[in-house]
Parts: sequence; C-alpha cells; structure tokens
Amino acid sequence: MRSLLPAAVAAAALAFSAPAPARLSAAEQTMIATVDREQPRTLALLETLVNQNSGSLNLAGVEKVGAMMRAELAPLGFEVRWVPMAEVERAGHIVATHRGSGRGKRMLLIGHLDTVFEPDSPFQRFVRRDADTAEGPGVGDDKGGMVVMVAALRAMQAAGTLRDADIEIVLTGDEEDAGNPVSIARRDLIEAGRRADAALDFEGLSRENGQDMGSISRRGSGNWEVRTTGRTGHSSAVFGETFGDGAIYELARIIAAFRTELPEPNLTFNVGLVVGGATAALDADGIRGTATGKTNIIPETAIARGDLRALSLDQYRRVTAKMREIVTRHLPGTGAEISFDEGAYPPMAPTAGGRALLDRLNQINSDLGLAEMRPIDPLKRGAGDIGFVAADVDGLVGLGAAGGGSHATGETVDIPSLWRQAKRAAILMTRLSRERR
Repeated sequence: MRSLLPAAVAAAALAFSAPAPARLSAAEQTMIATVDREQPRTLALLETLVNQNSGSLNLAGVEKVGAMMRAELAPLGFEVRWVPMAEVERAGHIVATHRGSGRGKRMLLIGHLDTVFEPDSPFQRFVRRDADTAEGPGVGDDKGGMVVMVAALRAMQAAGTLRDADIEIVLTGDEEDAGNPVSIARRDLIEAGRRADAALDFEGLSRENGQDMGSISRRGSGNWEVRTTGRTGHSSAVFGETFGDGAIYELARIIAAFRTELPEPNLTFNVGLVVGGATAALDADGIRGTATGKTNIIPETAIARGDLRALSLDQYRRVTAKMREIVTRHLPGTGAEISFDEGAYPPMAPTAGGRALLDRLNQINSDLGLAEMRPIDPLKRGAGDIGFVAADVDGLVGLGAAGGGSHATGETVDIPSLWRQAKRAAILMTRLSRERR
C-alpha cells in the first residue's frame, strides 16, 4: 500500500485537487435526460442479468452473464475480451477497453459478474416488490452495479462525451469466491490498475440513516488456521507432568489471547469453526469438520479457522506477526502452528487522492442538488476487488446501486438509486476524462 509520506500526499492532492464550482453543462444535462429516458431499458437489463444464475462456481452461468455484458459494451466502442480462468477453476473475466483521446485521466471501472447464489439456491428470480424496490439474487451485488455502469456509459455516448474518454473495465467472474492463486485470478485486474489514474468501483452504494455515503477505503480480509496438538492419555493425568494440558486447552488459550491482546481500531478477527478431540479433521474446503473423543481421553488435536480484516497492509502484517507470537506460548505438553491463506484480499487504505475524488463527486452532488456524501466508516464495508489495485491507483468505492440484504435470500435493490448513481457516474467520468493526466 502506498506510503502516505508528505510528498506522496502533496502529489495525490495535486492530481485530484478539488474542482471549482460548476453548473451542469449542456452535455451533462443530456446525460441526465438520457438516464431518465432509458429507465425502462436499464431495469429490463437488470432483470435479464438477475434471472441468469451466475454463482461463482456456476462457470457456464458466469460466462453467460459475461456474454450479456459484452453485448452491452461492444456497441459503445469497447474492445471486449473474455479472459478464461480455468487454471484457477473459475469461469473468467470480462476486460473491456475504450480508447479515447489519450489526453485525459485513464479510468478503471470495476465490477463483478458472479453472485453468492449457486444453482441449488432457492433464490433465483427477479421480482418487483413495488415501484421503488426489486429483489433477486445479486440484484444489488453486483448486477445492480453493472447496470449503473452501462447506464452511465450510454448516457456519455448520447452526450458525445464517451468518445474522448479512456476507460478500461474489469468485471471479475469470481469476486464472491476468488480462485487461487490470486496472483493469477487477479492478474488482469492488477495490470489494469497499474495503467489507470483513477479506479471507480461499482459495488453497492453505502447508506447511513437514509443518506448516501461516500467510500474511500475498505478493509482487506484473509483467513487463518490454528492447529494444536497434545499428548493423549487418560483424563485423570491431565495437567500432569507426563501428559500436560491437551490440544483443546492449548487452542482455547490461543483464542482467548487473540481476543484480549489483538483488538485495535479498524481491526476485526473472527473464529468461524472449531473442532477438537482424540481426532479432528476438516474437509477439503475447510468449511466442515469432524471430531471424535471421550470425556475421559485427553484430546490429541484441535483446529480453529477464522478471518482477519484490517485497513492497511501495515496493520495486517503487524497483527499477523502478533498472532504468530501468541501461538508460540505453548501450554505444557502441547504444540501449535498458525497459517494464513494466500488468497487474502488486500485493503484499500484512505489516501489524499481518494479524498479528492470524493470531493469531485460532492461537487457533482452540489451541481445536481443532492446532499453531500460523507465518508463511511470502513468497518461498515467488506473487502472487495478494488483492494488489488489500491497500491497503484486512488479510487472510489460504492458507485453501484443501494439496496439491502446482500448475500441473503431476499436481497433487494433501491430502484431510484440506479438512476441517481448513473447520473453521478456519467458526470464524474466525463469530468475526469477532460483533465490532463
């Protein structure tokens, strides 16, 4: 993650200095009118996308949604390619490039084709609840975000502002369940981030107390696993010199120490699964466990799995080092090891450039007569794909639609937010495209 040294802060602030107040131009008024006029088309596209299952492991379904998005982007002048990801056992990604004048800021737009709902989920169809609400799998996360993106780009095309815009789009096919190794699964996204001057993430809009919020940071996440061992024998000898404390007490010691010694601002760590006994094992996916044991047998093995979420790479590294140190303080007669997965989502720490991008967006809010969007606490957002480019480019998160119940049956989208977000995005991209690199 970039260091926030004074020189870097000054450079970022210069790159995205707050704009002077501006009224809406004729082109921007055309974009607003286009978004409003195309509301039925946009909503129909959302319904079509939602009704095609694209659970992360439904490779054929993800590819079909990718084909739908190709059909939207190609007519707008994007060179669209499908990047297969069979080597990480996932479907693949859409990478689309629009070559503009080469003079303005180069933008990276980020979204994802997949959802958490696999074909065996009972939640499969788009349903209109009322004039302002619809529900369906991925209706907000992230199919609502993709239709906001398309609506904004179509508005730019109608106004003539897309022609000169340099835009690269990466729609990953496995954001909800990334393939491993991530060095391959996120290779194309990382490379796109290195080419960009600003990253705009079209995942869901955050709201708080009914107000739209800005998002300039989000925490990264990774998984950890602790395995402990003990000397098995008759329980009457537990805590003694010969057998010691056993594997489960050692695991309990470690978890308790995590809880008391690790807490700090912007950090969370969860214990999601624990098994232990005379025998203990996890399945290949690490989401189910089995154990055997008796009350009169000292347990020989125990396993715990959990996650860790931090706001910066420095925080992540410091905390994981502390966890390793805690694990080494063995109880008598026990051993323990901790491991961290290689599929961690990097954090997106707040930067001066990100704050200046939010200032840009708030100037647009002012021009549109909308309320200012204050930065939301990163504790209230999960990890996401923009973390993979945050070390190379400043960005904004949450340019997609507002909604509720993400990742759960009954997930909803706030329909008016689609139009509001498309207008914001179209104007923001247009203004960035006219700024010198």
